[in-house]
Amino acid sequence: MSHKAAFIKDLSLPAIAAPMFLISGPKLVVECCKNGIVGTFPALNQRTSEGFEEWLIEIKTELDKFEAETGKKAAPFGVNLIVHPTNPRLEADIKLCIKHKVPLVITSLGAVSMVVDAIHSYGGLVFHDIIKKRHAEKAQEAGVDGLILVAAGAGGHGGTINPMSLVAEIKKFFHKTIILSGCISTGRDIASALQMGADIAYMGTRFINTDESMAPEEYRDMVINSEAGDVVYTAAVSGVSANFLGESLKAAGLSEEDLKKDTKIDFGKELDTEAKAWKTIWSAGQGSTTIDKTLPVAELVASLKTEFKAAIEEQIKVLENYPK
Repeated sequence: MSHKAAFIKDLSLPAIAAPMFLISGPKLVVECCKNGIVGTFPALNQRTSEGFEEWLIEIKTELDKFEAETGKKAAPFGVNLIVHPTNPRLEADIKLCIKHKVPLVITSLGAVSMVVDAIHSYGGLVFHDIIKKRHAEKAQEAGVDGLILVAAGAGGHGGTINPMSLVAEIKKFFHKTIILSGCISTGRDIASALQMGADIAYMGTRFINTDESMAPEEYRDMVINSEAGDVVYTAAVSGVSANFLGESLKAAGLSEEDLKKDTKIDFGKELDTEAKAWKTIWSAGQGSTTIDKTLPVAELVASLKTEFKAAIEEQIKVLENYPK
């Protein structure tokens, strides 16, 4: 019996557009799902639970309309929930996920069996993001359906472990769905993720530069003009180490000395909350080095498919010569 998520076989490409704080909204989610990949968004991108429900209704309505008009089945969508005592909306947002039967829930900052059981009650799936083995073991105990392995170079709160090592380590004991995150921006990268042993690729930074994302034009331009070495890993913004575009940190007035600190910087009254800080200090992964344009989601997914297929075909040709 397979322990992998059943929806994988129905995707046009084994990819999930990751939920990005202040970036992912209904338009991005819907276009991803229409084009056969999983679209997701953070519940906290809406400031209230009422607003969160409005987005759920909008997404479901648009996808139902798409399926009725085309006869095609859209990919499932997902919601990211922060499972931590500091999130006062967690209980209300879980109830809304149950009410609207959200197909996929991505949990962060806590793998709790009660949350998993609640989502399982209507047949939903729970994927949990981790950066190390200990987190993966706790998530497995909670009964999650998949693990998102956030490897070195990923945008936002990325890990520090090489993706090959991280996948190999987790697959020793976790036999459900494996999703790999970190520097995945091309179809070739998706093929590489599968070769390393992942079932699905998790792509965030690449979807910043889509017409449907909520990123301002200046943010998109900075991604295009940034290379891997321009991405800075620091705890100064949120108190937890994350990857940010160096130019945005510089524009915010942070010095090299500031960025070395392992505690959150006091930005003052102008940036007195983390959300405000993230509006002007922009996150991205090292995969920005391969991004040179902004595209509609449909065009981007088509390009990723072409690259993915070409990469697989190249590997088949190589296989014909080995082993000798």
